[in-house]
Amino acid sequence: MAIEIVDIIGLAHEKRKRTKIMDTKKMHAWMHYYPNPGDHDDLHCHPGDQTFTCLEGQCTMHFPDGGSSTLKPGMTALIEGGSFYKLENTGDGPMVMMGTRTGPNSANTHINYETGEDFLKKDFRREAGHGLIKPATESVRK
Repeated sequence: MAIEIVDIIGLAHEKRKRTKIMDTKKMHAWMHYYPNPGDHDDLHCHPGDQTFTCLEGQCTMHFPDGGSSTLKPGMTALIEGGSFYKLENTGDGPMVMMGTRTGPNSANTHINYETGEDFLKKDFRREAGHGLIKPATESVRK
């Protein structure tokens, strides 16, 4: 049995962008890093069930019906595959979260709520931090 140990908060502050942590045939994990209050992604969904655990800062999850839920450090959310959501940094500093999802990363899609397009097929989105948007709707390009 293989064992992998990762310092996610340390990795977040080193990489300062979404970073894949683990990837197997049955699941994958990644770290989100949204540096500024107001940074957010688009309203989207993925095919696999997933969890998000807030490690630092504060994340508000927005839903298509206008509802929202806020995660603070130590809180975890379960999102069933096909459920649309948007993540937003609503804290006063960087937001660090760990996500896990069923299936390998290669089987993942990122379906935008408004367009129905898969952003993972657009190379510029993948390189730009997986759709992270600054408060003024300017794409992050690192």
